[in-house]
This record gives sequence, C-alpha cells and structure tokens, in this order.
Amino acid sequence: MVVTMLRLRKAVTNLTQPQFIEGYRKAQLIDVREPKDFEAGHILGARNIPYSQFRQRFKEIRPDKPVYLYDQNGGKSARAALFLRKKGYGQLFHLQGGFRLWTGKVKSK
Repeated sequence: MVVTMLRLRKAVTNLTQPQFIEGYRKAQLIDVREPKDFEAGHILGARNIPYSQFRQRFKEIRPDKPVYLYDQNGGKSARAALFLRKKGYGQLFHLQGGFRLWTGKVKSK
C-alpha cells in the first residue's frame, strides 16, 4: 500500500476543488464513473470514459494536453492516472475527495 501511495504521488497531482476549478477548463476533463452515475450528474464539460472501459478507450485522451480526472471518491481516478502515466501521459491531475465533495457547477441529463 505504501508503494502504491508513493507511485501515485509521482504520477498525479492531487488538487483541492478550488485548484481543480482553476485549471480544468483549459484541460481534458474526464469522469471515470459508470454511465448511469455520469448521467445522474457530472461536472460541467466532463467526458465520460468509465474505468471499466478505460484500458480500451484511453487513446481518446490526448497525451499532449493536461488531463483532469475524477470519480465518486477518488480511488478509480487515481488508478486511471497511474495507468495513463505508464502509457506516457504527463500532466495528470486528480480531484481530491472526488465528485461526492464537489460543490461547483453540475450538469445532469
């Protein structure tokens, strides 16, 4: 577990909600929750690439632009960031606490 925490610190930058809001509009915003959760409500401007499909669909994310990831609690988006780091992605950011703590703008279908 300690090794995973150290790898995570090197792979992704954890951001508080104000820090996340400051930069996500200039980046690729990816929600890794499942489609039903995404449709129930997501951060305005986010794309849904569920963690269950992430290994097949990660190429939809451009490696030359910053990537802002989030999920419900933060665990799956952190693992997605580790996966992207292994694939050569550089600028990876993660919403600390996940969507459950989000108080910013939300879109629902």
